[in-house]
Amino acid sequence: MRQIVFLATAAAAALAAGGAMAAEGETLAQVKARGVLNCGVNTGLVGFAAPDANGNWSGFDIAICKAVAAAVLGDASKVKYVPTTGQTRFTALSSGEVDVLARNSTWTFQRDTDLKLDFAGVNYYDGQGFMVRKDLGVSSAKELDGATICIQTGTSTELNLADWFRANNMTYQPVNIDSNAEGEQQYMAGACDAYTTDASGLAATRAAFADPDNHIILPEIISKEPLGPAVRHGDNNWGDIVRWVLYALISGEEYGVTSANIEELSKSSTNPDVQRMLGATDDYGAMLGLDKEWAKRAIAASGNYGEIFAANIGEQTPIGLARGLNALWTQGGLMYAMPFR
Repeated sequence: MRQIVFLATAAAAALAAGGAMAAEGETLAQVKARGVLNCGVNTGLVGFAAPDANGNWSGFDIAICKAVAAAVLGDASKVKYVPTTGQTRFTALSSGEVDVLARNSTWTFQRDTDLKLDFAGVNYYDGQGFMVRKDLGVSSAKELDGATICIQTGTSTELNLADWFRANNMTYQPVNIDSNAEGEQQYMAGACDAYTTDASGLAATRAAFADPDNHIILPEIISKEPLGPAVRHGDNNWGDIVRWVLYALISGEEYGVTSANIEELSKSSTNPDVQRMLGATDDYGAMLGLDKEWAKRAIAASGNYGEIFAANIGEQTPIGLARGLNALWTQGGLMYAMPFR
């Protein structure tokens, strides 16, 4: 039954997206004419996308929005952040309400094909996990047979949860929620025994608790969740822009180009890839409909990929995530960018 509900939700989203594919070059022209990038983000997930008391947004995914705005509009502040839930995010993208979705969304077969989305790449390799209160006395997800579990509707976690419990001959009672904020409230109120979502999201949620040490993230990771920014299908030029902005951030870390030394390296680097990326030699921007320094501005906005990770969700932040699979390929991880050549 859970699988039927999940597929029906996805089908409804697909119908809503029907005929809403972007035309080649359309998105770039609209963003330039508007002078603002409309970026779909989470309604509030500390470390990834959350506004402060003054309405200023920050986070790992916010840095993607800023980098794209800097590359396209020349100003990282030219962003309108559009909060979206698990149920509204893809409709917001397919309808054109947002130009890019930077909202910890998993790249899946169904979303890529049936929902007509193009994922620009992976900016975080994640997996679904479980969080419980320490006083529940549980140390493994396999002890959750018959438990009530808070889960966001309209997400891949619904199907993952149903599949995993079925495979382990276990049952559960879902407590459906629309957002992480609601999930946090329900979990803290005792409406569910466990909260399930991406492990990074669990770490971010726990970090915001007044008593984080009284909650544990169980060791089981029950799925693979490659998260990344998405655009509408059909506008390959816009997809290329978002993809290569992401690659510029990753390449910046690989080549040692930081927000602090980018001006110096744009003049002194002898690395051909760095020269091309920063616009010191070939004009790669022209191939995207941008100027020569698009990638330079993208990196300067919030730093390279490593700087963005460390500042928002890294081990020295309250969230405390290790790089793990998100380390560069040269350091044993999976983070990899195509070459600038």
